[in-house]
Amino acid sequence: MAHDSGRRRAAAVTGGAAGIGLAACREFLDRGLAVAIVDRDAEAARKAADGLREAAARGGSGKVIAASADVRDTAAVDAAIDAVTGELGGLDVLVNCAGITDRAPAAEMADASWSRMLDVHLTGTFRCCRAAFPALCDSDTAAIVNVSSVAARLGFPLRVSYCAAKSGIEGLTRSLAVEWAARGIRVNAVAPTWVRTAILEDAVAAGVLDEAKIDAITPFGGVVEPFEVAKAIAFLASPDARMITGQSLPIDGGLTINPNV
Repeated sequence: MAHDSGRRRAAAVTGGAAGIGLAACREFLDRGLAVAIVDRDAEAARKAADGLREAAARGGSGKVIAASADVRDTAAVDAAIDAVTGELGGLDVLVNCAGITDRAPAAEMADASWSRMLDVHLTGTFRCCRAAFPALCDSDTAAIVNVSSVAARLGFPLRVSYCAAKSGIEGLTRSLAVEWAARGIRVNAVAPTWVRTAILEDAVAAGVLDEAKIDAITPFGGVVEPFEVAKAIAFLASPDARMITGQSLPIDGGLTINPNV
């Protein structure tokens, strides 16, 4: 079933209250889509929606709503997607951006830490895709964009659960792309390198990350800005990418093709 041609295209972004997710919401809004910020932190989602709504009002267009869900909770995810779809009149785009970080030596990692990482990143992405499936089937421009990482392709010490989760997201992306193609749903991923978010800034301040080293191993410069990832997400979600599905787009300044790494 094609969506109502008179309805504005609608996107839901998990982890949308900050970082890459918020940048993606802003980019979608600039492109004329209605946007739902879905985040575990209900207050942060509301404040982010208020800020984007004010900016949209000055520009004369756009609708922004907020919803709360922990992607580890199937019932909460289902309820949030249902609420978003109802309020926006449908759903055309899902961006899975919710994520966490956790550094630990593999030999010392507790089962709970491993499970939490995979539950948020990999299973959380699957839960959201599954919840959005019925609404996306009713769109004639349906697209899912999952947020992977260069960690799906490179081995980072002290990041075993993160690397495994992101690798899983890329496998999930390929599988859903094939299975859901018959329903008109494209499924892709973006795989950024280090992105200038609050998490990165905290890591740099704590001495965990060294930007000079990142620059040194990245042919085209180092840290990526959130808006750069957002623009790639918006392209993959747009009708301009009609024949692109099952792919993971590196946004890494050439890091993963650098033979000197």
